[in-house]
Amino acid sequence: MPPPIEDYALIGDCETAGLVGRDGSIDWLCLPRFDSDSCFTALLGNQQNGHWLIAPEEAAQVSRRYKGDTLILETTFRTSSGSVVLVDFMPPEGDGCVLIRLVFGIVGRVRMRSRINIRFDYGSTIPWVTRLDDGTLRAIAGPQMLLLKTPAALRGEDFTTVSEFTVEPGQRIPFVLRHASSHLRPPDLPDPFAALDNTERFWAKWVSSCTGAGRWSKAVVRSLITLKALTFAPTGGIVAAPTTSLPERIGGLRNWDYRFCWVRDATLTLLALMGGGFYDEAGAWRDWLVRAVAGSPQQLQIMYGIAGERRLLEWEVPWLDGYEGSRPVRVGNAAHAQLQLDVYGEMMDALYQARRVGLSMCEPAWAIELALLGHLESIWREPDSGIWEMRGPSRHFTYSKMMAWVAFDRAIKSAQEFGMPGPVEHWQRVRAEIHEDVCRNGFDAELNCFVQAYGSKELDASLLLIASIGFLPANDPRVRATFEVVERNLLVDGLVQRYRTAGSEDGLPPGEGAFLACSFWLVDAYCLIGRVQEAEELFDRLLALRNDVGLLAEEYDPRQKRMLGNFPQAFSHISLVNTAHNLSRKEKPSEQRGR
Repeated sequence: MPPPIEDYALIGDCETAGLVGRDGSIDWLCLPRFDSDSCFTALLGNQQNGHWLIAPEEAAQVSRRYKGDTLILETTFRTSSGSVVLVDFMPPEGDGCVLIRLVFGIVGRVRMRSRINIRFDYGSTIPWVTRLDDGTLRAIAGPQMLLLKTPAALRGEDFTTVSEFTVEPGQRIPFVLRHASSHLRPPDLPDPFAALDNTERFWAKWVSSCTGAGRWSKAVVRSLITLKALTFAPTGGIVAAPTTSLPERIGGLRNWDYRFCWVRDATLTLLALMGGGFYDEAGAWRDWLVRAVAGSPQQLQIMYGIAGERRLLEWEVPWLDGYEGSRPVRVGNAAHAQLQLDVYGEMMDALYQARRVGLSMCEPAWAIELALLGHLESIWREPDSGIWEMRGPSRHFTYSKMMAWVAFDRAIKSAQEFGMPGPVEHWQRVRAEIHEDVCRNGFDAELNCFVQAYGSKELDASLLLIASIGFLPANDPRVRATFEVVERNLLVDGLVQRYRTAGSEDGLPPGEGAFLACSFWLVDAYCLIGRVQEAEELFDRLLALRNDVGLLAEEYDPRQKRMLGNFPQAFSHISLVNTAHNLSRKEKPSEQRGR
């Protein structure tokens, strides 16, 4: 049984990432990219599916932290015989993908153990392990090769590499694991302590660009570091999460692969990065978006691979039992083939916001936008799968139509404010037609609020964004009424559900946690309508849900008091950053976006 999701911490090198438990076990790691097959997969199965434990042999009290504003994880084990610190990190500027674990003796003599099970191909393939002339262990299976080097004595035991060693005060025991292609000559391994210094300097330099957020600055910095860690540096793409199939309900079917890049996250990601002072990352994300969607507008997808790949075929992994028995475990995501109209608005909005803050021009962007608008004009009246990628029947989702309105609104603004050429008067007519359609069909007079889909009585947390996207002002009585109805009907213990799964035809059994981004949206809504004290109280409560190293999953179960869904979730941390800026700044992202 794996630990609770919140017991994990993140390490990464801006190309892939691993999860380290409080017990010193790395239970999830994909090499060499976020979307590669995992070599440690105990998170979704058991230890025989691959993990790497370093911990004292005897029981220990555990505390951990990141070293300052870095992604260097320090786990302190205190035992009856002494204490040690385990340092885990992945150098972000090294040559190749490297994982380094350092054991530092602090007090007394502590007996330690290391157990490493390498299982390639999502925990299914046992490698062939040999020892090189310099003592380095080499594990090979097919195209994959891992090299392990340490001064600690290693031995094989039941297809596991085992080590027992004693650490005394001032002693340092390094373990270096490096990935390479099996057909190549084994590469050199880096000096672990020089790599530690270089990694600390990398993060210190990167964080130095960060702008503050008042009393919430520390939380914002940690969320931005997390967002940076989820960025695939070679392309600028940002994955939604580094994991797959962590369940939205324990034992349920809502288990999805999030190791891809969603167009839907575009605008809020840009606002978070630019609000934090990271314009290079914002520009790289903007450029990734333009490259990914380039091509026929009829083939626009809602998500892409980290380099812009389009085929994200979904399949189930039969040999994995899933996190706490939550099956199936899925690789790939079939939602990439859905029609979701809101992504057109997200794309147009993101590129407009990039122009507003003066990001350098992207040459092909406007031509692509014009093509997307031409296609959107022909399809905006069609039903779609909605922002939540429902696997039930297509419907006329209200938020999808609102975002179609956003697409034409931002095109008009780009033309008027930046001189971009286009048929502005025609776009204005289309924009007005969509607005009238939504207000006529998406607003339920009996409920006195906007609803999830035309003709439905169901509510949807995405409607909290009506004012933020600029569809209607926050002081419009329909907007305020919608906020109040959502607040009365979608809150569970003060946290916001996306929608009521028991009442929606989403193609899956009901039941999930509260979606954390939606709770941050409620804070933003409170800000827009002047309920500032309530906004700050809810925001502080959301911050208290983070784990001991400041990380958030996709969802939270307020009844079981535990995290759910893929972890850590970029959208949760993006929303945290933007909400902190809404609370702490005169120039608020929600007002800036909707103005």
